[in-house]
Amino acid sequence: MAASRIFRPGLPRLGAGGCRRQAPDAAHWTLRAAAIALIAALVPIPAGAGELPTFHIEAKAGRFHPERVTVPAGVRFKIVVTNRGPGPEEFESIELKKETVLAPGVSRAVVFAPLKPGVYRFFGEFHPETAQGEIVVVDDGAASSP
Repeated sequence: MAASRIFRPGLPRLGAGGCRRQAPDAAHWTLRAAAIALIAALVPIPAGAGELPTFHIEAKAGRFHPERVTVPAGVRFKIVVTNRGPGPEEFESIELKKETVLAPGVSRAVVFAPLKPGVYRFFGEFHPETAQGEIVVVDDGAASSP
């Protein structure tokens, strides 16, 4: 065993390559915390993050209620879909590329990117004949109350 690798009390330990290693002191941790705080302060956080306009739809007995949801154009929003049963239901929009399956009693939020004015259809695949609806995107602020 090499004598240089044996720990002797009172002598500093040697790190890889024979260099002396020192434990980080309080100044090191203070500097590190300040750097992290500075980086966090510089990262932009969108105003109103978490405050998306929210609209609610219930699936019950093979139908959506309401069948029409009016939302503002150019704004991210979410629709919370709740399945009141009986049985499973799916909220799906082919043109918006959104879908979620819900067991009875389950609620899920579906977030939508800002949309242009128009009408976007959705349906429930378990009851395609009756579970139908539309999202109407308007420019003039005539959106449904969330």
